[in-house]
Amino acid sequence: MYTCVVCGSTQPATAWRCSCGGPLEFTQQPAPSIETTPSLDHNAGLWAFENWLPVDCAVTLGEGFTPLVDAPDRDVSYKLEWLFPTGSFKDRGATATISHAVELGVDHVVEDSSGNAGKAIATYAAYAGLDAEIFVPADAKPGKVRAIERTGATITKIEGSRQAVTDACMAQLAEETDPETPTAWYASHAWNPAFFEGTATFAYELVAQRDWTAPDAVVTPLGHGTLFLGAYRGFARLSNWGLIDSIPRLYGVQATGVAPIVDARGGWIAGDGTNTVADGIQITEPVRADQIQTALDASGGEAVAIDEQRTQEAYDRLHRNGLFIEPTCAVAPAAVDVLREAGELDAGEDVVVALTGTDSNR
Repeated sequence: MYTCVVCGSTQPATAWRCSCGGPLEFTQQPAPSIETTPSLDHNAGLWAFENWLPVDCAVTLGEGFTPLVDAPDRDVSYKLEWLFPTGSFKDRGATATISHAVELGVDHVVEDSSGNAGKAIATYAAYAGLDAEIFVPADAKPGKVRAIERTGATITKIEGSRQAVTDACMAQLAEETDPETPTAWYASHAWNPAFFEGTATFAYELVAQRDWTAPDAVVTPLGHGTLFLGAYRGFARLSNWGLIDSIPRLYGVQATGVAPIVDARGGWIAGDGTNTVADGIQITEPVRADQIQTALDASGGEAVAIDEQRTQEAYDRLHRNGLFIEPTCAVAPAAVDVLREAGELDAGEDVVVALTGTDSNR
């Protein structure tokens, strides 16, 4: 069962949003009894934390425990979230979401995505033997579309903005005649609560890799907030469970020209124009915008928008250093310099930057 974060009503697991329009969470949240730090089997990947997840492991490709490496020239650590089976952190959410679908007896899933989330959902659905339909922008990167097609998923291309793609997918879902037994289940990285439970393992994993200590700050790209919010809830739980002393300051990085969270709170904007390089975070209406704002406030962090030039420079620098990331995730390391100039990150602070996607399917 799910609970609406807006009105508090209870909804069935076949629902993808509340009748009031609010997003949903699992009614029963993880509440493990922890006296000491757990002994983890790293070979189990992120499912080493299965007891901390509200779904059972049904579909896995060995995802998780991505490397945490030092970048001495930048005085940060990078979490290599692009080293996943499909090449992005979205596999964290996909393994949990498709496992949840299998638990529910779902046989057909739909998703809308500009690339990485669609590829992850299509891949895990194929591995589980489920049919998948992925709505994508008509101008989506050909490499990512081909990767989705190779899974056997149905591709539906939509002209217009990224929001138009979501609207088309939701319009199809609205045609369902029986919400209790839908023919299509929305495996959305923006709406489905299982996806965010999967991305919460980013925080669990990071802290475990650091011998159960949290960094001072974590910097991630920010579109719908799937990694950002997952990280926040993971760190918040670890703090509540007494496994870390405090929640790191969380910084969400958007692209100039499409930065609704930055605009709403008056965050920093570095540069001007529209940052077309960071195409993966061009989200004008984040579903969980209120939750993102709460996470920024509660962690003491901030949102920042980065322009195209800074993004391209960070992208080129990372490639020269052997880090084969995609352009969108370059906004996060680019933001570090901006945050330091603004006095948000002090010299010597322990900072982790998430590198979220690979360049292999452009």
